[in-house]
Amino acid sequence: MDKIALAVYNIASLKSEVIHMRTRILQARFAVRKSKPGMGHGLFATATLRKGDFILEYKGRRIPTPQADASKSRYLFEVDREWTVDGSVRSNIARYINHSCMPNCEADLRDGHIFVYALRDIAKGEEFSIDYGEEYFDEFIKPVGCKCNKCSLQATVYS
Repeated sequence: MDKIALAVYNIASLKSEVIHMRTRILQARFAVRKSKPGMGHGLFATATLRKGDFILEYKGRRIPTPQADASKSRYLFEVDREWTVDGSVRSNIARYINHSCMPNCEADLRDGHIFVYALRDIAKGEEFSIDYGEEYFDEFIKPVGCKCNKCSLQATVYS
């Protein structure tokens, strides 16, 4: 192997290792575990995060929005009128972020990517939550009742 090829190989190897390390560091910031009854699994902070901190990217296969509208998947995130991300793949850790009417995270759409950031300081052990939006809420959550902290508290107060 000549010196240039060796240098290119070393750079590629180093880049791969940096990406792997970055992934391990990011994954160390959260964990998937059982959420409240009726909510399945959730994504929880394993370290304290500050308002504005990047949490992770919502990933998946890009599909045409009209195709997504006909899909039964609950892991769809509309990027624009043309494209939607189908985040149903298990490798999309962001799919475990549950809905809340008072979320601690928000999504930021940039260049076709969906980045999730902390809306406020998030304590270690706290579950990440995001407002899924009116369309999703009306179709999937409202029929069975919202189980977020805000709605659970209101149900307790009014019962």
